[in-house]
Amino acid sequence: QVQVEESGGGLVQPGESLRLSCTASGRTFVIFTMAWFRQAPGKEREFVARISRGGGTVNLSDSVKGRFTISRDAAKNTAYLHMDSLEPEDTAVYYCAADWRGGFRVEDYQHWGQGTQVTVSS
Repeated sequence: QVQVEESGGGLVQPGESLRLSCTASGRTFVIFTMAWFRQAPGKEREFVARISRGGGTVNLSDSVKGRFTISRDAAKNTAYLHMDSLEPEDTAVYYCAADWRGGFRVEDYQHWGQGTQVTVSS
């Protein structure tokens, strides 16, 4: 079993920054890729970013490139999503996902966290 837990969400104003954390526990040797998805009200869950175990492979969605970065501490089985220049359109529940070879789709990941709310509003 693998457990995934996010933290760090909250309410911020436009232009501010926030860092989300995601920690995996349990059978973490089965995890190679960790990723972030988000789901806004009334919309489908969408890919935001993913990172390989050693950080050698990083992908970001076009909507967050230049504003968000993803990093990982493999020793701590923790991934981080650094979000700068936040916009109201970034408001969503952010989910962390983990799997051996996760891709860009929701169905590529078996292990999910419960999600953390990020609200960007003045």
